[in-house]
Amino acid sequence: MKKQCDQKLLIRMKTECLPCSLNLETQCPTGYTKITNGTGIPDCRYYLEIKTHTLSFPGCRHLCMKEFEQPECCQGHWGPDCMGK
Repeated sequence: MKKQCDQKLLIRMKTECLPCSLNLETQCPTGYTKITNGTGIPDCRYYLEIKTHTLSFPGCRHLCMKEFEQPECCQGHWGPDCMGK
């Protein structure tokens, strides 16, 4: 009978918002896979501070994904070694 029933989790994150023209080469953090293409998704704003003013501009960012396996015991098993009852 199977004791270990690990759960697969997908962790998603977005990269920092940048000017779309500069976002083409943006990489995801180590271990993550980029799931958007080109300049990414134009769904954010980035800010530039010029002396006493802060200007807001439309920008782009990429979606990244990482598959993670969460250790879990099957029903009826417990503990770090998934011992039976």
